[in-house]
Amino acid sequence: MSGRQKKYLDDLLAEEPATPAPVPQKSSGQRDRPLTSSTLEERAPLSASRRPRGESSTLLGRESALARVASGEVKQVTQLLLDPAKVRIWPGNARRYDELNETSCADLIDSILAEGGQRVPAIVRRVDGDARYEYEVVAGTRRHWTIAWLRANNYPDMKFLAQVHELDDESAFRVADVENRARKDVTDLERARNYAKALPAYYGNHLTRMAERLKLSKGWLSKMIKVAGLPSDVVAAYPSEDSIKLKPAYPLAQALEDDDQVAKILAAAKSLAEEQLKRRNNRTTPISAPEVTKKLLEAGKANAPADQRYVVRTGDGRPAITVLSSNRQGVTLRLHAGTGLDEDAIAERVRDALAHLNETGRGLSR
Repeated sequence: MSGRQKKYLDDLLAEEPATPAPVPQKSSGQRDRPLTSSTLEERAPLSASRRPRGESSTLLGRESALARVASGEVKQVTQLLLDPAKVRIWPGNARRYDELNETSCADLIDSILAEGGQRVPAIVRRVDGDARYEYEVVAGTRRHWTIAWLRANNYPDMKFLAQVHELDDESAFRVADVENRARKDVTDLERARNYAKALPAYYGNHLTRMAERLKLSKGWLSKMIKVAGLPSDVVAAYPSEDSIKLKPAYPLAQALEDDDQVAKILAAAKSLAEEQLKRRNNRTTPISAPEVTKKLLEAGKANAPADQRYVVRTGDGRPAITVLSSNRQGVTLRLHAGTGLDEDAIAERVRDALAHLNETGRGLSR
């Protein structure tokens, strides 16, 4: 995660009110123990190799940390060691939990085993009204899966380390999003679909508001949401979902909005999907994603030469208005220069072009 993303995440989590850590009660004869800035529900024993070297310097450091907490400079955060079976996955996260496996989490498994436990806490929020679960993961899906896998494979005492935050759904979405931006194993298509679901759910279909809240470019976000709408037949034509990248897929998503191209693209996609299946079954090299995109775009433009475009001409036969495209998003016209027509005559020919489109069922009123 970049420094800029980390600062955004820190600022986002700081929006909620601080949750003070409970003061532990000491029994008779027990010496005072200073509070840390985080509390643990269950605390793993500290190995001798990791025990602080200087007790006095540690106490001074803790006293300094407590002073900063008391002044409000540092916010206390509750950390818990949880049974992952009591923690569910929040569905608003882009990462596909059901697709995680030992291979995709191998690096995290090795890291947790080498360090004797999870060191980076996940972010969770409390769950109400569900007898099976006490918390749900907002960010840290791979960590949850890995701890659950380790508990089922020879490490039954392994615990899931998590920070508890009070987050509404929109805030939870932003937390999950900023973490996933730094993860290479979240595909462009997964992220795009996640944005497309969030737009009506959390932002009332207001793209500008969503872009501002996520601190993203409105143009980039618009492209992501358009790519999210790729039909399943088109996705099946690619060697895998993770091979679909935003930049090359965006022109294809645009072409699919053109009524003249969509049927031809879908037919080509079905044929490519069948070929990809054959190659997988035969264990031969699949058709690459760039080649799939190229073939689909070419299929959409096939048998559609420029002379099939509707052209409104001047009295001497020169083109004045050309209909470049007509789809659900609107009509694109080209107004030719050097026609000798004044603005009123040009406007009249624009109306003629629109009337022709309406007569053929391709106008703005469909």
